Amino acid sequence: MDSLGFLRVQFPITVLLSCMFTLSSGSEINLVTCGSVVKLVNVKHNVRLHSHDVRYGSGSGQQSVTGVTAAEDSNSYWSVRGTSDAACHRGTLVQCGQNIRLTHVNTGRNLHSHYFTSPLSSNQEVSAFGENGEGDHLDEWTVLCAGSVWQRDESVRFRHTATEALLSVTGEQYGRPIHGQREVHGMMVSSSHSYWKTMEGVFMKPSETGSRDFSHVLHTEF
Repeated sequence: MDSLGFLRVQFPITVLLSCMFTLSSGSEINLVTCGSVVKLVNVKHNVRLHSHDVRYGSGSGQQSVTGVTAAEDSNSYWSVRGTSDAACHRGTLVQCGQNIRLTHVNTGRNLHSHYFTSPLSSNQEVSAFGENGEGDHLDEWTVLCAGSVWQRDESVRFRHTATEALLSVTGEQYGRPIHGQREVHGMMVSSSHSYWKTMEGVFMKPSETGSRDFSHVLHTEF
């Protein structure tokens, strides 16, 4: 079974375990590592990056990506992964300036962008693309942060590697069938709409070897 398949099988079990045990606070691990499963909140609009098996009715017709206010929605979990050309083993620190993929846990599709126009704001469309965690080079995002490594409590930006658009939310809301969800899109100009922070998740403790040892899992705030 590949790593994404393992994650999709094991994830409900980790959720259950997190409800059974009192674990250390998030201050024990303040660094984001590959293999972690996270929710990302847009700092300005307080919505979590979200996807679901609902396709755009225009543009690419690919799986839509939105922002939701609900904290508990399981469709807001994303797995932090390396790219197809540069693997990033579980427990490896994510460097500022590193290219990553964010894979939607429940559907196995990657956060993706391209030159299609977004349906509400006419910015750059952001979608979820691929199957079982594998898509193409348009799934890659560069982590922009202040120091040398991505820290959980800092606000960061995600720049689409191919088009240089920044992952953003500016507040436009959808109607049916996803009423009230916010449009997520790419913007070429950096602003307060483009900052994100990690929230709930399953965080892998940093490992010097980047090994696949699952004893270093830390669960926080489901």
